[in-house]
Amino acid sequence: MMPVNPMKTVSQVRITSPLFSGLVYSFSMMTIGTIVTSLFLLLTSTQESSLHTLTTIIHAVSLFIGGWVSGKRAGSRGWYHGGMVGIFYFILIFLVGFLAFDAGLNLQSLQLLGILFASGALGGILGVNTQK
Repeated sequence: MMPVNPMKTVSQVRITSPLFSGLVYSFSMMTIGTIVTSLFLLLTSTQESSLHTLTTIIHAVSLFIGGWVSGKRAGSRGWYHGGMVGIFYFILIFLVGFLAFDAGLNLQSLQLLGILFASGALGGILGVNTQK
């Protein structure tokens, strides 16, 4: 009788939805980027006035990675899946800002929406074209 490997009997959780998996990766990368930025601001003499630029870069990189994962999971129409990840990401970020800080919709937030859509769509395009 062959011994049973207990790791093979445990069911593995796999997120199959391209949109949900892209959002999970995006928010994970955003969390890591926020922690790194906080440590960077704490340990250096960088002024908080550059925080807007840093947060925009963190969001764009997070969405690029999320769009890439979404496009790779979808297998086709990467720009669409990556762009949808960008739109849903923006909606969630906007809702947090609106509910917690009473931030409204303005030109700056619409620019962020465009950046997030473009970053997610570009990541989705590249994600579709990567080898599985």
